Amino acid sequence: MRGPTSPGTLRVWREALAAAAAGIVAMYVVAALGLWAAGAGDLPGGAFPHVVAAAVVTAAGGSIELTGDAGVIAQADAALDVVPLSVTLAGALVTAAVFLRPLRHRAVATGHELFARVARTAACWLLFLLILTLVARHSFTISVGNDLADEIGAELGATPTVGFRADVPATLGVGLLWVLAVLVLTFFVSRRAPLSSPLLHLQNSVRPPAFAMLLVLLGYAAIGLITGVVVLITQGHPAETLAVIFLGLPNLAWMALGIGTGGAWTGHVDKAIGLPMPQLLDDVLRTRHGQRTLDLGSLAAQDGRAWVLVALAALVLLAAAFTAAVRSPAGMPAWRHALELAVALAVTLLLIGLLTRISAHYGLSLMGVGDLGGNLGGEVVLQPQLPRLVAAGAVWGLVTGFLGALLARRVRHPGEVRGPGPQA
Repeated sequence: MRGPTSPGTLRVWREALAAAAAGIVAMYVVAALGLWAAGAGDLPGGAFPHVVAAAVVTAAGGSIELTGDAGVIAQADAALDVVPLSVTLAGALVTAAVFLRPLRHRAVATGHELFARVARTAACWLLFLLILTLVARHSFTISVGNDLADEIGAELGATPTVGFRADVPATLGVGLLWVLAVLVLTFFVSRRAPLSSPLLHLQNSVRPPAFAMLLVLLGYAAIGLITGVVVLITQGHPAETLAVIFLGLPNLAWMALGIGTGGAWTGHVDKAIGLPMPQLLDDVLRTRHGQRTLDLGSLAAQDGRAWVLVALAALVLLAAAFTAAVRSPAGMPAWRHALELAVALAVTLLLIGLLTRISAHYGLSLMGVGDLGGNLGGEVVLQPQLPRLVAAGAVWGLVTGFLGALLARRVRHPGEVRGPGPQA
């Protein structure tokens, strides 16, 4: 019987540490590249590593509290709720890949072993996340854009500052759920992940549609990356384009999936506050009063090429449905393929809506009157219409799932044995 410090136990701990460390490093590198492109490298007071740590914390579902202080006669307030999904996706993919590497040649594992591996990886992940949470804090002094006003503010104790710090309990709590979700989804999606005997039914019932949704998300991210590279080469603005790629590429790409299937978001942009955003979205959402709807109609009113999103959604979803049907057992009826894909796509669009919400604001007032200093006040709000997204996913999943099953009828399925005669 192996003790707690046996070579096998130490090896499993090393593998768990490697998976957690690889995911954190990937997230930190991607966040650093994106924030550097966005100009965060020029922030004063050695703030850059603290801002990068805050971006990683946010990407892992953590909570960043923004604070403002301008003394007794002035007031600064700020709020930021946005997930840099490029960072999130990089961390999830790398963590899952390294976690699966020691298990890639096994088909079955005991439930106890799988639970132990997940628990150790989550523990190592929380340790690294705690370190980043403690690093993710800093404060800045804000100039109102006028030397005399800055001097008066300093004399009156009204020099505005804005800072941020990670909420440790909330970050560790949601961060634990994040890494557990990544590891559980890894078992749902990957054929290389062994399952315990009671869960082997997931091999045929859950993995095909789950893998299809992973292909959809990665496919849209890849299309977004290609589009970003083309924009980078042909239209200039390299810093802004790289910032979008390394911070918010999946945010935009997956919103394109939602919009192409008939989903919608509502919100507004009254002033730019430094968040990377394509000009087309800014044109649709720009208003100081009320809410604007971001959907296929509003995008097409600004650029008729937006209708391409419908054709793209149809092509990608049909390919995913075909793949799911091919990976499913032979003889499964087309209506069941359609139902499974409808549920999978509805859940996927629901998650996309929840992950692409934006609520960002910064304002500065003196004695309670107005915003001061030109660019010192601004707001970006973007909220999903979740019922519309879920309904669109269900409808598109039913249609493409049924068509994909019909197209896959003459393709060999896993475990299917065909006779030497002609096939029906």
